Amino acid sequence: MSLIPTTILTGFLGSGKTTLLKRVLSEAHGQKIAVIENEFGEENIDTEILVSETNEQIIQMSNGCICCTIREDLRATLQLLAAKRRKGLLNFDRIVIETTGLADPGPVAQTFFMDDEIAETFLLDSILTLVDAKHAAQQLNDRQEARRQVGFADQIFISKADLVPAQELDALQHRLKHMNPRAPQKVVHFGEVALSEVFDLKGFNLNAKLDIDPDFLNDHDHVHGDDCDHPSHQHDHDHGEHCDHPSHAPEKGQGQGHHHHHDDDVKSFVFRSDRAFEPAKLEDFLGAIVNIYGPRMLRYKGVLNMRGTERKVIFQGVHQLMGSDLGPMWADGESKMSKMVFIGIDLPKDILLQGLEQCLV
Repeated sequence: MSLIPTTILTGFLGSGKTTLLKRVLSEAHGQKIAVIENEFGEENIDTEILVSETNEQIIQMSNGCICCTIREDLRATLQLLAAKRRKGLLNFDRIVIETTGLADPGPVAQTFFMDDEIAETFLLDSILTLVDAKHAAQQLNDRQEARRQVGFADQIFISKADLVPAQELDALQHRLKHMNPRAPQKVVHFGEVALSEVFDLKGFNLNAKLDIDPDFLNDHDHVHGDDCDHPSHQHDHDHGEHCDHPSHAPEKGQGQGHHHHHDDDVKSFVFRSDRAFEPAKLEDFLGAIVNIYGPRMLRYKGVLNMRGTERKVIFQGVHQLMGSDLGPMWADGESKMSKMVFIGIDLPKDILLQGLEQCLV
């Protein structure tokens, strides 16, 4: 039996998750979707969609979707749904897990890799993060959970963009790109997204295409002063005080003292090399790094040139969990370039870059 694709939907309060879920649960889209509400008594959509008094944990919707409220372990709920599906008691094609506005999607994603029974039944398709353009700057400044959600994303949907000036939206998009260069961004209206853009994104597939925006490291949109260590000058995203990057200009109503307060703790950096990696050295180094910094490593992914194989090696990880796979052959004439992107919280970039350099042949 083929695996059941699963999507994790995350985003702060008011970003449009509810709008999106209501559509999934009520629209006649012809797909049988089970929505799992991973809620901790904070905010939930039950009150609007479901009769909140019911004690039923699993409710069948009129369009064939299923809504399930979790008040305990996600693993147990997934196993229950899978068992009911095998017995023919429930019929669904895919699952959407909505995390609460404050949740860290990391442990939710890890569930799909750590548990054999879950891994043999479900396929984690992608993590979608909704960002509310109107309140994003404040939320990203104040709440690490919001920054982490951006770091984990395979796809970012920006809602309420029509409520902010174009310059503000541009600054937000730049900021999100620095935090997570591998997630495509799409501006949507009040969380209304075509379902084709939500499902089957294959964000977690180990494939040979590393989704880093090709212009990520040569950002010519803006003129940068010499004192700005913008990524077009270096492989990093720490912005100097003299950086005239739009997301670092003081916000309205804030004094100059806040000038560089957007130096987010969630950052990304890219490692590239045209020399091959020594497999044993790389494995030891990555093992050690993940052991020490795993909790702060949100997502990392790479397409690698390894000594001893003519095929690309694809690797990726979430927190402490790391996996690799042999990809396709390097094409004739293709330059064998290793590319890795790391997204995490205050990761020691120099240690990682130097360490990776020492793993090369």
